[in-house]
Amino acid sequence: MALDKAPSWQPGLQPEFDQPYMQALKQFLQAEKAAHKTIYPHSSHWFHALEATPLDQVKVVILGQDPYHQPGQAHGLCFSVQPGVKVPPSLVNIYKELATDLDVTPVAHGFLESWARQGVLLLNTVLTVEQGNAGAHQGQGWERFTDRVIQLVNEQCDHVVFMLWGSHAQKKGAGIDQHKHLVLKAPHPSPLAAYRGFFGCRHFSHANQWLTEQGRTPIDWQLPTVPEMETNVPSAS
Repeated sequence: MALDKAPSWQPGLQPEFDQPYMQALKQFLQAEKAAHKTIYPHSSHWFHALEATPLDQVKVVILGQDPYHQPGQAHGLCFSVQPGVKVPPSLVNIYKELATDLDVTPVAHGFLESWARQGVLLLNTVLTVEQGNAGAHQGQGWERFTDRVIQLVNEQCDHVVFMLWGSHAQKKGAGIDQHKHLVLKAPHPSPLAAYRGFFGCRHFSHANQWLTEQGRTPIDWQLPTVPEMETNVPSAS
């Protein structure tokens, strides 16, 4: 495990890899592979959220829980799936809210790379999962690592919008400095919760308005009709 492709994050995060909890996590993942368990995403994508969105370019943080656990879906960005994969239900609801909030046209894919490249940190709380076993890697150390990611954004970045959807994300972001950053809260966009207040939250227009007020370039939430980058790596590790 390394951050070779995420140099902006290295000063704050590389020391974590020497900590006992990360050594234990590494041993856990090695043992899972030795037991011939399929892990998503591929190891080359474990830190893709950090690689796609440098620390000094973060404008928006969206928190997910753990990666999708079916073949071909996960590639290291929360809520995002690889090109050619059916758009998951929660992302369908995100698209619906974008359409009503900003008149953004829903696309037929779920590849959110263009958001990440604009400064939207699409961070899962846990960065790996076992195939077909949601939450299998929770409590193994990833949560502490991603707490540090959020801490770095909170401390080193200015004027960031945190979109905290659901109680899990809201608990994770409890320590964010709200004098410095904008914290937006709503229910999770999953089909079970979206109608309880995610629909109509208008987080995307609120985010862009606030970024503009802070002198920052707003996010273009309109995804390209055709995914702009193919991911030519195995889907599992």
